[in-house]
Amino acid sequence: MRKLTVVTISAIMLLAFAGSAFAHFGMLIPEKSIISPSKKSTQLELSFSHPFEMVGMDLVTPQKFSVFYDGKETNLLPSLKKSTIMGHKAFKTGYKFKRPGMYTFYMEPTPYPEPAEDNYIIHYTKTVVSAFDEGEDWNTPLGVKTEIVPLTRPWGNYAGNVFQGIVLLDGKPAPFSRVEVEFYNKDSKFKAPYDSMITQEVLCDENGVFTFACPQAGWWGFAALNDADYKIKGKDVELGAVLWIEMLPYKSK
Repeated sequence: MRKLTVVTISAIMLLAFAGSAFAHFGMLIPEKSIISPSKKSTQLELSFSHPFEMVGMDLVTPQKFSVFYDGKETNLLPSLKKSTIMGHKAFKTGYKFKRPGMYTFYMEPTPYPEPAEDNYIIHYTKTVVSAFDEGEDWNTPLGVKTEIVPLTRPWGNYAGNVFQGIVLLDGKPAPFSRVEVEFYNKDSKFKAPYDSMITQEVLCDENGVFTFACPQAGWWGFAALNDADYKIKGKDVELGAVLWIEMLPYKSK
């Protein structure tokens, strides 16, 4: 009986660690990436999860949540309301667009302790919304610790399009960064035939540029990972530059 108990506990631990091995993603998801003049507003959801598996983790109050428009940053942290996403603590808010153009929403989370990896995770997360189907300078960096700067316009893309971005760390290209890619499987419609297909992976080239073709309509997350040059409470820190984009289907007449 004792041997059986040990085997059972070991199996449970292996399953727990296998589940935690899936990629983590900071998530910042608006209703749509293009807002029409008739709507003029959007709801946004902030969470921390494994988006394809629809497994959530608690997101504590972010250290920063803001929107960048026309070169100016506006603090949106006071607008956040507590919510529940994937059964875990999360946040939501609404935003009204007063002018046409490109709005970049940005979240800097509180460092997340990950026991399975014995480290801390910080995912600097952003998404871009086009108000009234307009926007310029979509490849302008925000100037945050680490980020993905689009080389493909981050809205108005069809499913199947190629997306390119450049990974910056401390304002400089981060060559050969590993980029994890996942689809937000919101309705749990899809199942990966193998665990290795849950999270897609690509490497940046020597200039910090990566390329990925998104085969399915919906929201896609890109997390470019690098190690920080500092520790938190003696533990390593994973820095993630996360960008969420929406791919749209072709519509028949």
